[in-house]
Amino acid sequence: MRRFTYKVVEVREKLIGGKMSGGKLEKLLNDHAADGWQLKAITATEVKGRVGPGGVEGLLVTFERPVQ
Repeated sequence: MRRFTYKVVEVREKLIGGKMSGGKLEKLLNDHAADGWQLKAITATEVKGRVGPGGVEGLLVTFERPVQ
């Protein structure tokens, strides 16, 4: 039976939100792929902002890789 480990990364573009750039997402995916992570899911959600109590629009990017 194959086993996997998972990693979830919160992504937002700017300090208080803003549009997500394709280039930033592409770099994130390629950086993790270089370390053996495979994209499992991308979910749009509200993530904690860096300033103030509220959240901002962002993405949760879920990766998986086999356990060695």
